[in-house]
Amino acid sequence: MSIRRREFLAGTLAAPFLISLGPPFALASAERMVIYKDPLCGCCESWAAAMRAAGFALEIHNETDMTAIKRRFAIPADMDACHTAMLDGYLIEGHVPLEAIRQLMAGRPDIVGLAVPGMPAGSLGMGDDPQAAYDAYALSKTAGAMPTVFYNVRPAG
Repeated sequence: MSIRRREFLAGTLAAPFLISLGPPFALASAERMVIYKDPLCGCCESWAAAMRAAGFALEIHNETDMTAIKRRFAIPADMDACHTAMLDGYLIEGHVPLEAIRQLMAGRPDIVGLAVPGMPAGSLGMGDDPQAAYDAYALSKTAGAMPTVFYNVRPAG
């Protein structure tokens, strides 16, 4: 499998950020992450490059009908984001930060997965903004249960 120019560039742009996060992110996992994304989405490419740089083995599916993917994985409409991933049985919806994924994999809670709804400015893949503030939500296995905050991203200081 050859790397495309934009994947290379996204990876090299993400690398200094990931290195600054320290050892927990440098080799997060050798586990396979399956990502479903629109082939033309640059922020999805950037998020995927960050996952690759963190050590995940990626299987990327470029999909032209992401609505069908959202239905397939039963993603609640209010938790919908631009890309969907699966990691060791967990759903990862949207621009979920590496630290939240690391916590998920370390704790292995009994949830469907994590979601960052929409496309928050400054989230992983959406630019580097030290003032970014958003939440990653845990998706419950209980039908009709409201998502709960799993991880907060807040400005330092």
